Amino acid sequence: MAKQLPSRSATSTAVAAVKKATVQATATLKDHPAAEPAAPLDTPPPTPAKRRATAQTLAAGQRDISVSEFFAKNRHLLGFDSPRKALLTSVKEAVDNSLDACEEAGILPEIWVHIEAVSDSTSRFRMGVQDNGPGIVRKQIPLIFGKLLYGSKFHRLRMSRGQQGIGISAAGMYGVLTTGKPVKIISKTSLKEPAHYYELRIDTKTNEPQILNGKGEGIDLPPGKAAADLMAKHDIEWVAVNDLGHAIDHGTRVTIEMEAKFQRGRGSVEEYLEQTAIANPHCRIHFQGPDGPERILERSTHELPPEPKEIKPHPYGIELGRLVTMLQEHAKLTLAQFLTSSFSRVSPGIARKLCDTAKLSSRASCAKLGRGEADALYKAIQETKIPPPATDCVVPIGEPRLLAGLRQVVPGEFFTAATRPPGVYRGNPFVIEASLAYGGGPGAQKVSLEALTEIAGESDARSLRQFLTTTFSGMSGDAADKILDEAKLASRQSPSKLKKDALATLHSAMQHVNVDEGSNMTVLRFANRVPLQFQHSACAVTQTILSTNWRSYGLSQSRGSLPSGPVTVMVHMASVWVPFTSESKEAIASYPEIQKEIRLALQAVGRNLGMYLRRRLRVAQEGQRRTIFLRYLGEVAQAVSTINGTDAKKLYEDLLALAKKKTAQADVRYDDRGRPIGEEEEEELDLGKHCIIVARGEVGLTQAAADLVDDDISAGRKPPTRGKRGKIATVEGEAAEEGANDEDDEPKAKPAKGDAKKTAKGKKGK
Repeated sequence: MAKQLPSRSATSTAVAAVKKATVQATATLKDHPAAEPAAPLDTPPPTPAKRRATAQTLAAGQRDISVSEFFAKNRHLLGFDSPRKALLTSVKEAVDNSLDACEEAGILPEIWVHIEAVSDSTSRFRMGVQDNGPGIVRKQIPLIFGKLLYGSKFHRLRMSRGQQGIGISAAGMYGVLTTGKPVKIISKTSLKEPAHYYELRIDTKTNEPQILNGKGEGIDLPPGKAAADLMAKHDIEWVAVNDLGHAIDHGTRVTIEMEAKFQRGRGSVEEYLEQTAIANPHCRIHFQGPDGPERILERSTHELPPEPKEIKPHPYGIELGRLVTMLQEHAKLTLAQFLTSSFSRVSPGIARKLCDTAKLSSRASCAKLGRGEADALYKAIQETKIPPPATDCVVPIGEPRLLAGLRQVVPGEFFTAATRPPGVYRGNPFVIEASLAYGGGPGAQKVSLEALTEIAGESDARSLRQFLTTTFSGMSGDAADKILDEAKLASRQSPSKLKKDALATLHSAMQHVNVDEGSNMTVLRFANRVPLQFQHSACAVTQTILSTNWRSYGLSQSRGSLPSGPVTVMVHMASVWVPFTSESKEAIASYPEIQKEIRLALQAVGRNLGMYLRRRLRVAQEGQRRTIFLRYLGEVAQAVSTINGTDAKKLYEDLLALAKKKTAQADVRYDDRGRPIGEEEEEELDLGKHCIIVARGEVGLTQAAADLVDDDISAGRKPPTRGKRGKIATVEGEAAEEGANDEDDEPKAKPAKGDAKKTAKGKKGK
C-alpha cells in the first residue's frame, strides 16, 4: 500500500512553525549574549592540573634550623640593624662580659676599649676590648666566642649583666658576616701560665666554632718576654702595663673587625661608657677612639659591690608546664622532698600545707603524679601564702655609689638618690633605684669647636635642627630654634655641609644662648648596671616618668611629655631576671609591679628636688629684698642725720643690721648634705642623708660691699641714690640680677607653711 504524503497545507504549517522557533531563538541569543549552547553529552571531562608537590617531596625539603643561622638572617633582633648601632652593641656586650668576670673573681675592673678605622676602608672599624679579669681556660674560649646560646648565666637565678649567652658570640658573627675577618681572642690566666690565642668564626649551619689558627687548635704563647716578642711579630694587641705602671698579668682581649660607623654624641660609644661609669663607679675605663687622645674614666670608689647569691625559683613564678617538667626531672623524690629542694621559701610546713590543699600525699612519688595531680598542685601554690623570695640574690648600686657616679659624670648643683625596698614580679625579686641631678650647663655648651666640627661632619641628620636635638641630650626643639635664630642659620641646612665660618657662628650661639629654659629632662635607664640606649618609648622607665606629675616638684611639664629644665634622672632596675622586651635587651617590659616601684622611687627624689628648689627660690627673693634695702639705706641715713643731727654712720650701721636680720635667709649657707652651716634656723632643710648640694653663687651681702659703704660715709660722700647707682647698688644689684636670671629658669613654687608664717610675721612687724 503506498505511503500517504502530507498535504500542502500541513507542510506550510510546519515550515511556519520552524521559522517562528528560529526567530525566537535568535531573539533569545540577542537578549542573553553570554549564553552558550549546551555541550554535547558525549564530550569528555577536562584533564585535572598536575600537582605541584607531594607529601614526600615536601618532607624531603624540611630540616632543622640552627640558632646561629636564624640570627644571621635576623640580626636586627640582636641590635645589629645598622652600622652605628652594631658598633655600640658589640662594645656593650664585650664590656658587660668583662665586668661580670672581674666582679665574680673579686677583682677591681679595669677595661680598655680601642676603636680604630681600618686603613683600606672608610666603613670598616676594628674594635678591641680588654680587661684585667681572671681570664678563660683554653677549652672554653672557642665555645664562649664561637657558639650562640652558650654560657653559665641562663640557668641560674642570680643578678648578672649577661643573661642569654648570645651577645659576644653574635658580635663576632656579625663581624665575620660583614668583613669575612675572624674574631681574635687572647686570654691569660696568670703570669706563669701561657696565654691562649685563637682566631675563629661561627659555622652558622651547625652553630659550632671553627678555629682557624694553630691547625684548628689555637696557639699558646709562652710566658715572659718570649710571649711579648711573639705578640709583636703576629700583630697581637695586648696592654701589658697600664698608665699607672701596674702589670696586667691576667685578663682577656677580644678583637672584632666589622662594618660599622663611629659617631659621637647621643647614642655613641663614648656616651655608653660614661653611663657605664655612673652605674659602675668601681670600674676604671680607658677609651681610645679613631681620633683624639685616650680618655680615662676614673673609678670613684675602690670597693667592689657585694657578691649576689644564687637562689632557687620561687613557686609563684612557676607556670604549669614548667611544673610538670620539673616533676618528671625529679622522679626519684617524694612530693615533699621535691617542694622543699626545688623551690625557695618552701619549708617542710609549707610543703605539707601545699599537699593538703592539693589533696595529695606528701610521700607520693613524683614519677606517679600525672597531669591532673600537677594541675591540683599548681592551683594549691596559687592559693597558699608563701613568703617572698630572698633578696640577697640582688645587689643594688646603693645611694652613696649612685651619687658618686652621677656627680662624676653629670655636672649639677643638686644631687639626690633613693633605693626602694625589694619587690617581686612573677616570683622574681627586683630592686628599683633612682637618682637625680639638677643644674649644670647643658651638653651643648661643653662641646669644643673642634669636636662640633667633627660631629657635624660625621652626622647623617638632614637638618641643623634635627642635628641639635638628636646629638645633644636634653636639647628640645625650642632650644634648637633659639640657637639657630641667634646664629642666623636656616634650620634645614645639612650639618655635614656647613663651612668653617658657619660652624664657628653655630658654636658661639651654643655657648651664649640660654637653653636651660627650653631643655628637656635627660633620662638614663639601667638594668643590672647596664645602660639601655635604644627604644626609649617602649621602656617602662620612660612611660612611668611621662605619667608622673613633675609640676608638684617645681618643674614645668606639658601633658604627655618630659618635664622641662636642666634635670638628669637615672633609674636602675636590679633583678635576677630583667623582663626585656626583645633579645637585644634595649627596654624593660611594663609590668604593673615594676612601674609602681619606679613611680615611688621617682616621687622620693622628686620631693627632695622640690624642697631644694623652694629653698633656692626663697634665697633669691631675700637677696632681691636686701638689694632694695641697700639702695635706700644710705639716703635714709643721710636724710635723718640732716633733720635731727644723728650720726649718719651709726644710723646706717643700725639700719644695715636690721636689713640683714630681716633678710637673713640670703646669708644662709649649706653643707654638701643640705644642712645649714652655723646657727640653726627655725625651719631646717631636711633632705635626708642621700643628697648633695654643690656650692653655687648665692645672693648675699658681701663684705666688700659693706666696706665700700663705710668708706663712702666716712669720706662724707653722698650714698647712692635712686637715680644714680653707686658702688653698693652696682655690686649687690648685679648679684641680685644674676639671682633673678637664675630664677627666671625656675618654675614658680608655692612656699612651705613655715615660710608663709614667716612672711605674715614680717608684714605684721612692718
